[in-house]
Amino acid sequence: MKKLTYILFSMVFTVFSTFAQQVEKEKKAGHTDNNKFRQLKDVLATPNSYRTASGAPGHEYTQQKVDYVMELRLDETNDKLYGDETITYHNNSKDHLEYLWVQLDQNMRAPDSQTPLSESKGVDGWQQPSEFVADNMGKKKDFGFKIESVKYEDGRDLSHTIINTMMRINLPQPLAPNGEFVFKIKWNYLINNSVEDGGRSGFELFKDGNKAYTLAQFFPRLCVYNNVEGWQNMQFWGRSEFALEFGDYDVKITVPADHILDATGELQNEKQVLTKEQRNRFEKARNSYKDPVFIVTQKEAEENEKEGTSKTKTWHFKAENVRDYAFASSRKYIWDAMAVKINGKNIMAVSLYPKEGNPLWEEHSTRVVANTLEEYSKLTFDYPYPKAISVHAKRQGMEYPMICFNYGRPDPDGTYSDRVKYGMIGVIAHEVGHNFFPMIVNSDERQWTWMDEGLNSFVEMLAELDYDPNFPVRSLPRNIVPYMSLNQDNLSPIMSQGDYVKNFGPNAYTKPAAGLYLLRQTILGPELFDFAFKTYSKRWMFKHPTPADFFRSMEDAAGMDLDWFWRGWFYTTDFNDIGIKEVKKLYVTDKKSERVKEIIKTNPRAKAYFDSLGDLVFLTDKKEDANTSKIENYVSTLPANEKSKLKKLPKYIYQVEFEKPGGLVMPIIVELTYKDGSTKREKYPAEIWRKSDTKVFKVYTSDKEITKIVLDPDLETADIDTQNNSWPKETKNKFDNFKSKQ
Repeated sequence: MKKLTYILFSMVFTVFSTFAQQVEKEKKAGHTDNNKFRQLKDVLATPNSYRTASGAPGHEYTQQKVDYVMELRLDETNDKLYGDETITYHNNSKDHLEYLWVQLDQNMRAPDSQTPLSESKGVDGWQQPSEFVADNMGKKKDFGFKIESVKYEDGRDLSHTIINTMMRINLPQPLAPNGEFVFKIKWNYLINNSVEDGGRSGFELFKDGNKAYTLAQFFPRLCVYNNVEGWQNMQFWGRSEFALEFGDYDVKITVPADHILDATGELQNEKQVLTKEQRNRFEKARNSYKDPVFIVTQKEAEENEKEGTSKTKTWHFKAENVRDYAFASSRKYIWDAMAVKINGKNIMAVSLYPKEGNPLWEEHSTRVVANTLEEYSKLTFDYPYPKAISVHAKRQGMEYPMICFNYGRPDPDGTYSDRVKYGMIGVIAHEVGHNFFPMIVNSDERQWTWMDEGLNSFVEMLAELDYDPNFPVRSLPRNIVPYMSLNQDNLSPIMSQGDYVKNFGPNAYTKPAAGLYLLRQTILGPELFDFAFKTYSKRWMFKHPTPADFFRSMEDAAGMDLDWFWRGWFYTTDFNDIGIKEVKKLYVTDKKSERVKEIIKTNPRAKAYFDSLGDLVFLTDKKEDANTSKIENYVSTLPANEKSKLKKLPKYIYQVEFEKPGGLVMPIIVELTYKDGSTKREKYPAEIWRKSDTKVFKVYTSDKEITKIVLDPDLETADIDTQNNSWPKETKNKFDNFKSKQ
């Protein structure tokens, strides 16, 4: 029956379309291709020998390398950090470089910073006294880098120019391909109180007078030079993060002798900075896969924080092939660790936290680190570094190679809500996950925030659900609906440079993550998606991918044309809204339908065509015209073996018209409910909209009466208006409508 109906409708449509095309040709009107399925070739960069059409690095792909040797000294009394660094810049490109660009991120906080001047700020309706004094009565703190000297390797002064958060190193002659240049920078800066002054790093002052330092962006570091952008030397305004080159680090950090410290890289002098008992405990931790082992217990940390000393210790670390560096130091730290096995290799999961973080931190932090490394490795590549550290910081959530700073603190009496617990677990999973994106798959955060935050937020959800199946994940498609429902004036495409994005959080984190979740669960399916995502991740390990490399790699490995998805979800602010416009109950008849009569009336050749077909059956919505005799007669003429393969003549035939008020194209997911209570689901690919962007039809036949039809029953596609998703239409009272909008 379905086949016969399809053939009949196809014939009618072909005749009608041919006639319509003749009329259309006479109009001779121009046409711009606005089809939602048109290819992205007009948007993506042309493939070349550096970046292929498949999304993989090309055979001539190159990237720079920058090595750092640093000696650092923390002055706890004056909250200053002093540094002396030797930088070796390797020019692996084919270009002659006239100068080098260095990032001075701390200058964003300097007294002459342009960042406050670029912000629109009126009078707040309310302020705390400390805020009012700081804004209107206080003297600006002397933040920002103090560059003491920039010199050649031999000690001669090297010409340089500082422009806000960037410094240009003026080379004596262009640096040739395959050449290297060695120079030195000596600097210091006043460390900010990250609780009072804000900031991605800094220190927290506790009521007992002790401090915990979480320090990053603390040294002048080279910008990226590549074959896509040249120098990535956009100024740092405080929001869009960093583009950095990989290199090797040799770092010595001098701090008060009673501090516990950890950092990017492997500790080189355990015997000099750790007690014998601490070394023995750490050795035990290296073989503990179930529970963390305390290297410094809470009791020991509480005793240590009472002492204070004028003596110092120097901790020595080395790190290979990392794009950045950070460390944490305090006499208050509890220190625990455990091992996690990644493809036969032991990786250390580590946590540092003051007693103020307990009992929450000792229960979850290191276990979350271990779980995150396992789950991300399954979906991308084996974690290549020797450790991952989670450090407690009251108002921070920030990531660096092998180390991250995370918030989440119980009340003073040790109690905490589920919101605090899940918030802490979520931020640890997120920041540890950043080891993969962008610390290894090294995208340009300054320009494309979503390439690290969005991809990372997506994988984070899967890691959270593995850690706790009841975890309240944030970035499901249904959760992005309020954002996508906003007035268009408040929206920006995901493909916007981070500093110019409105509603930064949803745009950079939630919407990309929700889109990838939708792509995995609904459009491609986990098997296809996971293979493609892993392919992209492995291709661009320790390299600099662009959005085009991601889009092309996903399509290349999945074997699916996804240009319609990238264009709609990433390049526009369109929303998804698919509804049921009309459901017709139909009957087989031998009488010509009104549509056929109209075709015959308007096209003289159509009558002859229909007459040549002989006996025909039609579908009508008039029950009184029902007549199945021609179908029954036809079936009676079939051989017995063919009759035995046929289903019974269906009792019920329904034509459903789906409409699409929204601009996005999406799969149509339909759940049919029958009178006996049973249900059936159908899913139609997004390509169903390729010939019509406003309406499509489907016919359902059954021996059972359909009593209900629901679109997107599990809210998989971020449909912003579910009031048109049901037949018969569900009526909601004003309170229900209010709740759905909220």
